[in-house]
Amino acid sequence: MLLTLAQAAAGVTVAARLARGRRRRPPLSARRTGRLVSVVVPARDEERRIGECLAGLAGEPDVHEVIVVDDGSTDRTAEVARAHGARVVSGMPRGDWVGKPWALQQGLEAATGEVVVSLDADTRPKAGLVGALAEALQGADLVTAAARFECRGAGERLLHPSMLASLVYRYGPADAEAPVAPARLISNGQVTAVRREQLLAAGGYAAAAGHMTDDAALARALARSGWRVKFLDGTALVEVRMYESAVETWREWGRSIALADVTPPAWLAADVAVVWLAMALPVLRLAAGRPTKLDLALLAVRAALLPALGGAYTRRGAAFWVSPLADPATAVRLTLSALRPARTWRGRSYPA
Repeated sequence: MLLTLAQAAAGVTVAARLARGRRRRPPLSARRTGRLVSVVVPARDEERRIGECLAGLAGEPDVHEVIVVDDGSTDRTAEVARAHGARVVSGMPRGDWVGKPWALQQGLEAATGEVVVSLDADTRPKAGLVGALAEALQGADLVTAAARFECRGAGERLLHPSMLASLVYRYGPADAEAPVAPARLISNGQVTAVRREQLLAAGGYAAAAGHMTDDAALARALARSGWRVKFLDGTALVEVRMYESAVETWREWGRSIALADVTPPAWLAADVAVVWLAMALPVLRLAAGRPTKLDLALLAVRAALLPALGGAYTRRGAAFWVSPLADPATAVRLTLSALRPARTWRGRSYPA
């Protein structure tokens, strides 16, 4: 009886969060801007992937400069960046900062444009992205945008959408017009835009200095200080190949999927409970041949979410459409991420 009540409460919570998506912000569309835009790409051992990112920026009229912050790479990242015309800043490690926010800070300080767009090295920007992000700052102080994911293998297309759905169940659609409390903001650090002087005056990336989930840490800290943070759908203008396999997806995205270092313990426990009760439990009961009416209702909601998630992927196929079967695995990975927050990245370890 108590489990049924808890599951019903989780279902109502998810429904309320999904309802926030009834009004969504318009997606990014290719634009031109009259502003000087610096593009900063933090990179560590990205020799194989950074070329496509920089090639997508070539010839963009809105790009004033491209700065690659080479964060101690041991491969040819810097050489590839220079070959594509980027200015390379050799990042200097700083022990009290996590690598990526410190690389972004160095890029922010080196930039000379009015607007700074930051892109991860594994993104593939399309024409008009930079201008669209700069123009979106007319109604915001920090803009972050979703990229379209490329998942090549069937295992990735099964697991990745399930993990993405867990974020929607916990936070609702990120690009919803409805306001959200700063403590529940999410951000995509793969694609962001900000006015350079404004962020420098706010301390740069210092609010994210010690966080592995640096994008959410920065967005939440700035929102608490009054910044207007806007999340937009950028899937028409930028793609990303995050991981090479389902195993890498499980290991690498799973490390941060709980947002454990930026979420208070009570909220973290509630988030894990919602995913177990509303996503995983219905699948497990269906597999056992004993679904309740509530389970079937929750499964119907989960199935109805699939078409909306489909636009976030370049490839779908059968594995994508049966991705709810991976929900119990996602719940397990979320639990592990919450209980054992990662403090290592790319061969570096950071104090808790």
